[in-house]
Amino acid sequence: MTEKLLEVKDLRVQFPTGDGIVKAVDGVSFSLDAGERLGVVGESGSGKSVTFLALMGLLDRKAANVTGQILFRGQDLLKLRPDEFRRIRGSEIGMVFQDPMSSLHPLYKVGKQIAEAIQAHEDVTAKDAFTRAIDMLDRVGIPRPEDRAKQYPHEFSGGMRQRAMIAMGLCLSPDLLIADEPTTALDVTVQAQILDLIDRMRDEFQTAVIMITHDLGVVAEHTDRVQVMYAGKIVEAGTIDHIYHGAHHPYTWGLMQSISRLDEEQERLKPIKGAPPSLIFVPSGCSFHPRCPYVMDVCKTEVPPLEEEEYGHASACHLTLEEKKRIFASQVEVRT
Repeated sequence: MTEKLLEVKDLRVQFPTGDGIVKAVDGVSFSLDAGERLGVVGESGSGKSVTFLALMGLLDRKAANVTGQILFRGQDLLKLRPDEFRRIRGSEIGMVFQDPMSSLHPLYKVGKQIAEAIQAHEDVTAKDAFTRAIDMLDRVGIPRPEDRAKQYPHEFSGGMRQRAMIAMGLCLSPDLLIADEPTTALDVTVQAQILDLIDRMRDEFQTAVIMITHDLGVVAEHTDRVQVMYAGKIVEAGTIDHIYHGAHHPYTWGLMQSISRLDEEQERLKPIKGAPPSLIFVPSGCSFHPRCPYVMDVCKTEVPPLEEEEYGHASACHLTLEEKKRIFASQVEVRT
């Protein structure tokens, strides 16, 4: 039986502000098996990154009210003291951030930063830790790793900095790697290289991977399952085949229709009308209803539950399963 590595139950993250309470994450639940690849998709402000900052213990608990359960190998991370959380962060859960320039310290050499991450969790000498840092830089494809380890982050290109962040995230062979928009600031060619690198490292270290992105195209070839987030909630979850060849939620349809294709001529892309809602003043009922072309009266008053409609495929929408299948078949062009 596959080991259940991570279980998140009814996670909620709220930020009190002068204008009201920001419901950044509003009742998120999901699980992840050991070695599995999960894609998390949604527009900016959908709650993707905050969900996983909570999972990493990187939210200021004085500024954020975090409730629910985050069970990692059965242990509730939200009940840990900060020092206990630090022992798990890095050694068992690694993270690659979207902006390596702000994640890497500008005044420390890259190799030293990776070596310090190793020494923070293992009883090894500085020399041995630095040797391992060089080895990791080599394994992620950085040329002349001995020389590069002695350079500062500003001496690296954007793609090389992201490779260095992957090396740091994997230097302790964690069971879970969280990649938050790892290709955002990179050109298309380097994006593909970084995604392929994460796949190779995942296979080598047998690490589970959570890929956070706003682009459905990114997760198509690099994840096993996808969950789509909107306004702090998961609105659809399923396998790659479920999402790309039979999506059930109007928001997912909108994301798919906004992906460009290179294999055929097409008209203008079809952006989703309107803008994501304020997380202080979330619309009543289904939070997507002000932008939804299939809105019904019930959508404006009742919150649709995230229900499994077919094996392993769940969505939060008041349309019937038959209506969803009919609309997808007739109007939604799959763009893989």
